Amino acid sequence: MSATTPQLPSTARTFTQQLSSTRRGARLARLLAYEQLRSWELSPTVTERAEQIVAELAANAVLHGRVQGRDFRLALTLDHPAAGVLRIAVTDARGDRLPTAVDDFVTTHDSETGRGLLLVTALADRWGTEPYPPGGKTVWAELSSVPASRGSGTVRRRDHQPG
Repeated sequence: MSATTPQLPSTARTFTQQLSSTRRGARLARLLAYEQLRSWELSPTVTERAEQIVAELAANAVLHGRVQGRDFRLALTLDHPAAGVLRIAVTDARGDRLPTAVDDFVTTHDSETGRGLLLVTALADRWGTEPYPPGGKTVWAELSSVPASRGSGTVRRRDHQPG
């Protein structure tokens, strides 16, 4: 007789959408992410942070990662919702254009652009980049989907992992 080890059912939730590399596609990414996160019944705080991160990463994909005729992809993954991590990943076609490390980034006070990754750094628990062969890249950010326990200080770790 052979025995099998009981397996917990996978409770990871995922959402993936291919979007046009246009301003309209970036806006749609934010709207779709908001609706998806609401359906997963995440706290409003996590949903608001995630919505802003999606907006910034999608805008960057459209502005800096665009290749004519190529779309970008939004992926949301919630691992084990009761104690999990929400991962936001935006993949574009420009692997040669990696985000600048926030520590090395200088934006003039009157500039209309250049603050997106500063916002991602402030809102995410950690973020980084990964190559997406053959020529693209994925910029990802992670958020804890569970509030810190009462009485314990919340420490937000930022593990930016350059290209």
